Amino acid sequence: MSVQLNVVPFVSVDKMMKLVLAIGIERFLSELAATIEEDFRRWHVFDKQPRVASHSADGVIELMPTSDGTTYGFKYVNGHPKNAHSGRQTVAAFGVLADVGNGYPMLLTEMTILTALRTAAMSAVAARHLAPKGARTMAIIGNGAQAEFQALAFKALVGIDSLRLYDIDASASAKCRRNLGRFGFDIRLCSGAADAVEGADIVTTATADKQSATILTDNLVGPGIHINAVGGDCPGKTELHPDILRRSDIFVEYAPQTRLEGEIQQLPADHPVTELWRVIAGEATGRRDGRQITLFDSVGFAVEDFSALRYLRSVLAGTRFFEDLDLLADPDDPRDLFGMLLRAGP
Repeated sequence: MSVQLNVVPFVSVDKMMKLVLAIGIERFLSELAATIEEDFRRWHVFDKQPRVASHSADGVIELMPTSDGTTYGFKYVNGHPKNAHSGRQTVAAFGVLADVGNGYPMLLTEMTILTALRTAAMSAVAARHLAPKGARTMAIIGNGAQAEFQALAFKALVGIDSLRLYDIDASASAKCRRNLGRFGFDIRLCSGAADAVEGADIVTTATADKQSATILTDNLVGPGIHINAVGGDCPGKTELHPDILRRSDIFVEYAPQTRLEGEIQQLPADHPVTELWRVIAGEATGRRDGRQITLFDSVGFAVEDFSALRYLRSVLAGTRFFEDLDLLADPDDPRDLFGMLLRAGP
């Protein structure tokens, strides 16, 4: 990459798509997951705070910053469920990685696609520690933009090869089956949530509406299931009946944020949960036995985005999948910024 002080590597949507396909989607997910696990094992070095959120009736805009003391990363991301009706993405994002020592950005990138990949990779990392051994079948309830990424991450990291799909919009399920048709899954389109959950070892819920919904009811959850709850990710937005939470061992990314945004916002503030980094680091137990119900209450946390940015930067060097962006002022004399401005004139 360029060492010019004014230039920052920029990864556009087009370059990101070509990079992911050049690496291979499943390999990209696996390597990204490994980077997330590396960072979760050094959890203590990171700055941690609930993301800064600006809520409206239509959605939320969030900033997600963190630093390991050497490198700083942040993501701008929105969540607007009604966007699909106007041809826009529910989630759109971009991110920056910077050098703590001098404050200069080292990478600027789209993160709409990268967020979809890191969300799926994070889900699969959790499942490797929490799902029943030998899990092969996953139900995905909510077959929108995240569904295929989840399926491929669970295939690559967990060994899932059978999918049961359900969405209130049948065309979303058909889209999902069409997109995944060449990846070796046995895929069944289901008539409802109960039909989808039947026979599943893992249940992923990934709906988009900003409301307190009941996508999964308590009577559908039998012993031994692992639930990957992805859709509930802001105040007032949930997917699971609270009785499911009371029967489950609950694992979260960062408890102070998840208590505000996750499924556990439905429970008392002192309800016991386990932060997943402790399981990954060997400080806490994940799945104990075959009858335990485990729940990963996934809301997304800044450390995961940091990991995604760090992984992305590591695979860019020597490739053609970025552009040089003239982003930073670089006068000959660092004290003469105004003179640089004047010299740009006719």
